[in-house]
Amino acid sequence: MTGRLHGKVALVTGAGSAGPGWGNGKAAAVLFAREGAKVFAVDIDGAAARETHDIIGEEGGHCREHVADVADAAAVAGMVQECLSAYGRIDVLHNNVGIVELGGPEEISEESWDRVMAVNVKSMFLTCKHVLPIMEAQGGGAVVNLSSVSAIRWTGVPYVSYAASKAAVLQFTRSIALQYADKGIRANAILPGLMDTPMIVEPMREAYGQGDVDKMRAVRDAQCPMGHMGDAWDVAYAALFLASDEAKYITGASLVVDGGLSCKFA
Repeated sequence: MTGRLHGKVALVTGAGSAGPGWGNGKAAAVLFAREGAKVFAVDIDGAAARETHDIIGEEGGHCREHVADVADAAAVAGMVQECLSAYGRIDVLHNNVGIVELGGPEEISEESWDRVMAVNVKSMFLTCKHVLPIMEAQGGGAVVNLSSVSAIRWTGVPYVSYAASKAAVLQFTRSIALQYADKGIRANAILPGLMDTPMIVEPMREAYGQGDVDKMRAVRDAQCPMGHMGDAWDVAYAALFLASDEAKYITGASLVVDGGLSCKFA
């Protein structure tokens, strides 16, 4: 590795994985550490956070794990203070937390809508509320938020709350980018397409494969112009670029990582 984040502290939310394998946040946390960052790995699942911590430690990197519900204001405030106590600064805020609940406006409940909005959007508001003043005092920083290609395209499955929440993330990110541009703080969003990560298994096995995981993967692979879904490392490398000084003149951008999916007419 080349040390692209050498000397930086990265706070990564959703740094565990929803199941066996590599989720976007887990891959990003490990990759950031490989590139020299000290990683503060946050997840609501303590075992998942510990697994990421252990991988980084076994590779000789620096990591502290922390358990928090990032949709809870007090938990986020405590999380940020713990990161500061551990490392003294925050150079990169990488917001990975997100959930999917299937259904259109008629099918989903009000409670489901509120839950998705809280986890996918409110969490980013809360982390930025507490981290941006720190970055401003430091004279700079990078925020990398995970949106989705579903924010800009219909992907064939109704999950209206997820799509709406990810569209909100885009404008939230742009607003931060412009407000803080003259303070040395950059904010960018990543829009993954159809990705093969542990998070998709439960919500998508019925929507695409009538309960069959292999069929679900085959159907989703066939939708992609490249003939296969992407994986967590594709998203992690995009996050690494946006977090690094290589992207020092990039802010307010929406980086699509979808194998060409959003270029299709049908």
